[in-house]
Amino acid sequence: MIDIDFLSSLKRFHVIVNKRVTSSFTGSRKSISLGRGLIINDFRPYTPGDDYRAIDWKLFARTDEFFVKRYEEEKNLTSHVLIDVSKSMDYGSGRHKKFEYAAMLALGFAYLGARNNEKFHLTLISDKTRYLKAERSSNQVLGFLHYLNKVKCKGIINFEEEVRKYKKTIKSKSLVVIISDFLFDIEQVRNTLYLFRNHDLRVIQILDKTETNFRVFGSVLLEDSETGLQMETYISESRRQEYRERMYHHILEVEKETLNAKGKFFLFSTEHPLFDAFYQIVNT
Repeated sequence: MIDIDFLSSLKRFHVIVNKRVTSSFTGSRKSISLGRGLIINDFRPYTPGDDYRAIDWKLFARTDEFFVKRYEEEKNLTSHVLIDVSKSMDYGSGRHKKFEYAAMLALGFAYLGARNNEKFHLTLISDKTRYLKAERSSNQVLGFLHYLNKVKCKGIINFEEEVRKYKKTIKSKSLVVIISDFLFDIEQVRNTLYLFRNHDLRVIQILDKTETNFRVFGSVLLEDSETGLQMETYISESRRQEYRERMYHHILEVEKETLNAKGKFFLFSTEHPLFDAFYQIVNT
């Protein structure tokens, strides 16, 4: 079951973020940017590629750091969160399965979107992709929670094909968050992420600790979670090491393809504290 206690932590998080932004960056009056006619809501750290004309030089004089003005049209980007619900996401050896962990992160984005009165879309990527759209209401978060608790991860999906279909529905620059274990061919990962190179892309890879540590040893019966195929084999120390190296290489490849698509990459174990993971995602 998806843990709703996470939402209580998010309430504190929302207050902390608003307090930090208000006290550190915003003045007593809202400003208007000359030539653009847009209200400045707050500021964010400058990153290479940003328009240097948006730098606030008065803030630089006070802090000795570069910040760019964040306008209403940028702050109100529509958020699209896509979750992989193939059968492999149903796996978990600890408190949470991978899908449950992914779902709670998605609820975090839904919650903040509702609090900030922003548009939010949640999509479950499967052989029958489901599109969920939130109204600008906190009640919708509970609706998502109820729906996600009934989701069954199953089957094998063509992730690239399904995401490519969804991409056609995005009409303007948006925040796009893709959550998956990404345990599929790297070429498919590359082609999928490249679709969102002109968006604010966050790629979140969720893995169980047994998938990265792989402490299995000796004669074992392995089963493919997506196909049900079984194979009896012997796991030696050399084969365990080979598995770890291949997994580590695959993770690095997913990260590289994310960076090539100008996105931000995050890797979390289902054992990682959820609030810490979410805080890292939205503050990086």
